[in-house]
Amino acid sequence: MAIVVGYVATREGRAALKRAAEECILRGTKLVVISSHRGGKDFDADESVRFEAELERVKEMLQQKGLEHEVRSLVRGNDPAEDLISVAEAESADFIVIGLRRRSPVGKLILGSNAQRILLDASCPVLAVKAD
Repeated sequence: MAIVVGYVATREGRAALKRAAEECILRGTKLVVISSHRGGKDFDADESVRFEAELERVKEMLQQKGLEHEVRSLVRGNDPAEDLISVAEAESADFIVIGLRRRSPVGKLILGSNAQRILLDASCPVLAVKAD
């Protein structure tokens, strides 16, 4: 069993990672960090370097906490929701942790395509975390 967290280098992503790590410590389970990017023309060499450097920082932080973990960088053309759900199913995850950002009044009508898909389509519970 494991806890799967969707990670992006934002306040919301860091909040989700922090909460997922806390849950892993409480439950004594493995943490699987998924950083998913569609790739394509918007994902150039500079972006790739920043992406990998951020994931190295995440790995170091988790090692310092002494957590059993795995960090996966997925750039394979899928939506992040698809990647998170498929990894959660493959890992028989206890649950998925995602970060949510504040939305405008109009934006509240639409939760966010990835967050909504994860909440509706995941076969395990989903913990949605707001940034501090």
